[in-house]
Amino acid sequence: MKRILALFLAVLLLSLGWSAVPAKAEETLTVYSYDSIEPWMKQIVPIFEKEYGVKVKLVLLGDAGQVLSRLIMEKDNPQADVVVGIDNSYLQKAINEGVLVPYKPENAKYIPDWIIKNFDPNFYLTPYDYGAIAIVYKKDELKNPPKTFEELLKPEWKGKLIVEDPRTSSTGMAFLLWTIAVYGDRWPYYWAKLRDNGVIIVKGWSAGWEMWDKGQAPLFVSYATDPAYAACEENSTNIGAIFLNNTAYLQIEGAGIVKGSKHIELAKKFINFLISKEAQEKLPLNQWMYPVNEEVKPPACFGYALDVSKAKIVSIPSEELAKNTDKWLKEWTAVMVEGKSPEEISPTPSQSSKASSTSTTNKVCGPALVVALAVLPLLLRKRK
Repeated sequence: MKRILALFLAVLLLSLGWSAVPAKAEETLTVYSYDSIEPWMKQIVPIFEKEYGVKVKLVLLGDAGQVLSRLIMEKDNPQADVVVGIDNSYLQKAINEGVLVPYKPENAKYIPDWIIKNFDPNFYLTPYDYGAIAIVYKKDELKNPPKTFEELLKPEWKGKLIVEDPRTSSTGMAFLLWTIAVYGDRWPYYWAKLRDNGVIIVKGWSAGWEMWDKGQAPLFVSYATDPAYAACEENSTNIGAIFLNNTAYLQIEGAGIVKGSKHIELAKKFINFLISKEAQEKLPLNQWMYPVNEEVKPPACFGYALDVSKAKIVSIPSEELAKNTDKWLKEWTAVMVEGKSPEEISPTPSQSSKASSTSTTNKVCGPALVVALAVLPLLLRKRK
């Protein structure tokens, strides 16, 4: 009788949903990224959460430079599992700081070889998009915008250019590297002239876009796809873009697993998901960059983007970035923040600056020649 009663009680408890085994807690993946990635994440994160029955905690930290700074600060006690948005300008610094774990995703075969070779063949970071920076303006406000770096120094453009801070912004860092690729070890002299001509320095891309959009300055360091944004979102052809000196500096963005993550397997799934067709299809109209997955083609309005194939691609070798990035940032700070003269900081010429300085004399430096393969997928996409 006691056995029957015990069995009855057990069945009753189960029917009421009680159990001696506690329910498994929902796994949470913490992702660090920059502010302007939010529109894309809002579309794709719910898909990932539903597919894997997990929760994604998205932490937005201004721009990519601020994201990397947080990772470095937390290196001994990491709080994030995945970082999204470290680009080729900050890649080597992230690797050198030891904040990443290499992982080659299962679907890496869909990423073109030229992107992998010119970004990170070791997959500390997996590329998920790419594009080129440019100077943007509004056609109804400027009929004859500056076409070269030197023209930006003329009195007529005093106080009219918005540039992101390279210490906190990947876009700003890309612009700094663009000037280094063009001017070589003479770049501090160019920046000193920009400073004297009233260049406006902002913390990140979002702040700069807001200022530019409100008409606080007519020129802004942004992206070659901004005209596509105007065409797609506003049915407008009012945004113009310029490759200064007819040169283009490519930006490739990547995502990686944070060293010390407590959810490695889930982090791997998230990296795979970012370059899946499902996630990549939602990237162009949210990030206004080109997807890396070869199976995904941007919408037709991307044909309004500034044509990279008509510019000279310039770059700086990754090994030179690794050796000189911190030095260049210190020199930039000395010139732009501390107000020192280029002669005071005595920049040491580097091999990359010597090589890259030839890129504006009808040549492209050696490493950039490989990067120039980017032209092919851009052309193919525009034809389809």
